[in-house]
Amino acid sequence: MKKEYLLGMTLAELQEAVEKLGLPKFTAKQIADWIYVKRISSIDEMSNISIKNRETLKEHYDIGRVEPMDIKTSVDGTQKMLFPVKTGKYIETVNIPENDRLTICVSSQIGCKMDCSFCMTGKMGFMGNLSANEIINQVYSVPNSESITNLVFMGMGEPLNNYDSVKKSIEILTADYGLGWSPRRITLSTIGIIPKLKEFLDDSRCHLAVSLHSPISEQRLELMPIEKVYNSTDIIKLLEEYDWSGQRRLSFEYIMFEGLNDSLLHARELVKQLARLDCRVNLIRFHKIPGSDLAPPTEDVMIRFRDFVASKVITCTIRASRGEDIYAACGMLSTQKSES
Repeated sequence: MKKEYLLGMTLAELQEAVEKLGLPKFTAKQIADWIYVKRISSIDEMSNISIKNRETLKEHYDIGRVEPMDIKTSVDGTQKMLFPVKTGKYIETVNIPENDRLTICVSSQIGCKMDCSFCMTGKMGFMGNLSANEIINQVYSVPNSESITNLVFMGMGEPLNNYDSVKKSIEILTADYGLGWSPRRITLSTIGIIPKLKEFLDDSRCHLAVSLHSPISEQRLELMPIEKVYNSTDIIKLLEEYDWSGQRRLSFEYIMFEGLNDSLLHARELVKQLARLDCRVNLIRFHKIPGSDLAPPTEDVMIRFRDFVASKVITCTIRASRGEDIYAACGMLSTQKSES
């Protein structure tokens, strides 16, 4: 009999599980405390549960912790981990240390179906959704996991295309029975799957980052095929329905490409597009990937673009590239080499 995994189950699911096994209802809260707070890796460590009940639990369940198969470390300290998943494929996760912060960049899918022209993950194609177990396992099994201060759903995949597992993971990360994090420690990055984006905004107080990359619809379509289905104008309209003046932060990711979207004309159009939103813009230098003719702009061009947007009272920053030498930077995650 194939065993199920406890890691990645919500308290309600744990309560249902112990009820089916005929265990006391309070056992569910004990299990949650052991796996999420005390971070155990074996049911045998659950010392306040009777040996008999532990044996019953072990007949049907494992904790479900899986260590990374490989770890690469960048010259800047960024770490990229390779994790196996149940389908026999692999995913990548990134740890980004910075002063007293440790940010984990988590994958939500194996590959991605969005096929953005500048992204190596998209070049992989789509190979499946991750379960909540496989998402939460990344948080618990990376090096220095207890020191993580922030989590971003910016790894492999489009999080809103696997929203059920992502939503469950966010519950575990923020619930009292789980890690008890503030939602402000979590950012979800999306290209804008509008129906699920609305659901996320209504469900959650986590930060949101929207991948924009051009304020001109026809040009965004060339970079991101999703523009044909969910265009940036409609995404902005939806975002304008929400209050962004509080503690939930809205940001736009803008990868810059030489001679394509880096002019002051683009900067002006971007300012117009975002005029009614309390938001920030993160400028990201394009990281050259195999098979792409796109190129990054010069630092001077990026600074000029940033200064123009900032002069219009929109917070605008140039994001420092991290882990580029190990293919861990934005848009560079891919396990094709690992699977060949």
